[in-house]
Amino acid sequence: MKNSELRSLSIDELASKLAIEKEAYSKLTFAHAITPIENPMKIRAARKLIARLETEVRAKQLIK
Repeated sequence: MKNSELRSLSIDELASKLAIEKEAYSKLTFAHAITPIENPMKIRAARKLIARLETEVRAKQLIK
């Protein structure tokens, strides 16, 4: 997701997206621990997306 797309979402939508992405990240790391996944860069991309989501949630909280 692009940052401009994240900025257009509400806090509730960001929170639900964040929960979904965290769950997907944990499943991805678990799968990688058992057998190496084909593209380990997906782990880094997922982590960065979670960080962007958390940053946007925090920014919207500070505005309120």
